[in-house]
Amino acid sequence: MLLRQGDPATHVILMDSGSTLVTLAGENGERTLLAVRGAGELLGELAVLDSQPRTASVIAAESCHVHIIPASDFLAFVDEHTLLAPLLRHAIARVREAEGVRLEMATAPVAVRLASALGRLLQAASGEGGDYVVRLTQLELSQLIGASRNAVGAALKPWREREWLATEAAGGLIIRDIQSIRSHASAQG
Repeated sequence: MLLRQGDPATHVILMDSGSTLVTLAGENGERTLLAVRGAGELLGELAVLDSQPRTASVIAAESCHVHIIPASDFLAFVDEHTLLAPLLRHAIARVREAEGVRLEMATAPVAVRLASALGRLLQAASGEGGDYVVRLTQLELSQLIGASRNAVGAALKPWREREWLATEAAGGLIIRDIQSIRSHASAQG
């Protein structure tokens, strides 16, 4: 657990390597996966900027190397280098991304939502020789796209059979051909 929902904003995290899951817990303990973030991402900056408690939790999905920056140092750096406007643009880009995902979740079939999510996840994935590893379980993928675990399994089956992806022993997916996955999902939708 790198950041916990509801905690005070005492620091910002800069991701050097690895990937994280950004989750939101509901009143009854249900958890929703909001995003996956990887190397180069800044985490927890909005809570520090507006001096409010954390609105989500951030959990390491794999081994991560991070830099923890105290809130006072971060704010001083932002002021010294006039970074408030770029940080605002970054926050707006995240809101726009979330709006697009929300529309997709409301209107697109499961296969299309899953293919789109896998495409976004590749940005935070570790790759070797053209293959990319997405370190999420089918349950976490189902939470990410607002579908049942069974529906995710059914959508993955033809892609696995065509060897566009494979299941990793640790529970993740090895993505071999995201373009074919996207094309197949669009044709099904």
